Amino acid sequence: MAYEFILYEVTEDVARITLNRPDRMNSLNKGMRYELLDALTRAPDEARCLLLTGAGRGFCAGQDLADRQKLGDVDLERSLREEYAPLLKLIREAPIPTISAVNGAAAGAGANLALAADLVIAARSAQFIQAFARIGLIPDAGGTWALPRRVGLARAMGLSLLAEPLTAEKAADWGLIWEAVEDDRFAARVAEVALKLAQGPTRAYRAMKDAYRASAGNGFEEQIALEARLQGELGRSRDFSEGVLAFLEKRPAKFEGR
Repeated sequence: MAYEFILYEVTEDVARITLNRPDRMNSLNKGMRYELLDALTRAPDEARCLLLTGAGRGFCAGQDLADRQKLGDVDLERSLREEYAPLLKLIREAPIPTISAVNGAAAGAGANLALAADLVIAARSAQFIQAFARIGLIPDAGGTWALPRRVGLARAMGLSLLAEPLTAEKAADWGLIWEAVEDDRFAARVAEVALKLAQGPTRAYRAMKDAYRASAGNGFEEQIALEARLQGELGRSRDFSEGVLAFLEKRPAKFEGR
């Protein structure tokens, strides 16, 4: 399908999705959510790494409140269940590594959309803002799940109650994101990481994600049993044989795409 509100391209096995409403700080309107759903569904079949970023000076300002009022779309529960939840699920459960490249402000649902990715890399000038309290709401789009798990309850509550911006540097220090990068190095660093993941052991990455997701609900014995099963499957793969051979031959491994 042709996209109006996002850009989508695949190069070197990296599917790059760019939120493309820079005049509205890439805020999420109904059309963008629909297009994101399509692109996120396509990406795992077309690439080995997914990269999500924003056009212009911001990553995403969250829900476009003007669009919601214009459409009379005030059923927030329906919107979260039917539109946001599928997007977050596709990012979080993608069978390939996912990166959010936060090039500027990420606010409200935009911040939590970014946090759904496996790796979050932010420009030093970027900020994360749980802005919901400013309009009488609670963090959504997975915010109340992700925040306390990443930074602890005290910091999650502070971010949510005060709705104050959190710098990229502090977000990295807290463990909310993977790293903060100087603005002039940001694009190159994101490209470097995306290419590394796209050339890596895709099957192992998928199993790694499965194991970490399961760990939240597993006891220790359940988790080590899962590790054993997944490791057994990977140990019979061509990627494992290639990885060992490359190590012994002191050369880069050439992993399969799937």
